[in-house]
Parts: sequence; structure tokens; C-alpha cells
Amino acid sequence: MDGRSYLSGYADGEGCFCVTLNKSNRHKFGWDVRPSFSVSQNNDRSEVLLVFQREFGCGTIRPDRSDRTLKYEVRSVKDLVTKVIPHFEKYPLLSSKRKDFTKFAAVVRRMHERRHLTKEGFAEIVQIAETINVTSKKKYSRRQINV
Repeated sequence: MDGRSYLSGYADGEGCFCVTLNKSNRHKFGWDVRPSFSVSQNNDRSEVLLVFQREFGCGTIRPDRSDRTLKYEVRSVKDLVTKVIPHFEKYPLLSSKRKDFTKFAAVVRRMHERRHLTKEGFAEIVQIAETINVTSKKKYSRRQINV
């Protein structure tokens, strides 16, 4: 089995493609858009997180206080668009998480093209982000983000 396929399978079960929006006075339109890809693992089995970091050549590993695991995370738009997204396009996810990945990739590409700095582009990103991980609790709804 190819190790890169294994990483996609692992991410299919333990990974998250996420776009968070946080209020911010420093950002245009009053909101900070933060895409991230992450995978978590218990401390005693964390070797796979190092494999992700080595394979992608980016990202950080840190403790996740919410569930006492370790988390590998990539937040850089450049790294997401040049390393993470191409991996999952070449070695696709097999579960319904693939739909979230496709939407996530659309948001990251828009941000890489700096479209989040236009009102229309920002509105598109907010609309797409609201449909990613619909079962997870979101801090803000699209109605609260006036665009």
C-alpha cells in the first residue's frame, strides 16, 4: 500500500477540513476567515502525525486541550493550496467527507486568489463555509455575518 493513500484513509476517519470565521477589527468586512486541515491522535500513537508533517513538509503538531490528543494542523493558505489540496486530489477521500473537502478546496483557492478581499468573494466564501461540516457547532451563522 502506498503511504500517501494511507494518509488519505487516515484523514477520512480522523481528519477535519474546516473554515472558521471570527470577528475581527483588523480584517476587511470585520471578519477573519481561517481555513485549516487537521488530524488528531492519542499521544501514544502520534507517529502518524509526524508522517503527515514529513509528507506535506509543513504544519504544526500541538496538544489539543479539548480532548487531550495531539493535533497536526495546516493553516497557511499557501501550504493548503500547494501541498494539502493536491494530495487529496491525487489520493481522494472515499467517505462523504470528500464533499467537505471539495468545498474546503474551493474556499482556500478563492482565498489564494485574494477573492476574500472583495465583498462578492467574501460573501461566496461565507456561503460555502456554512455548508462545510454542517453537523458541527458553528460559532456564527451566515445571518450574523452581514455581507
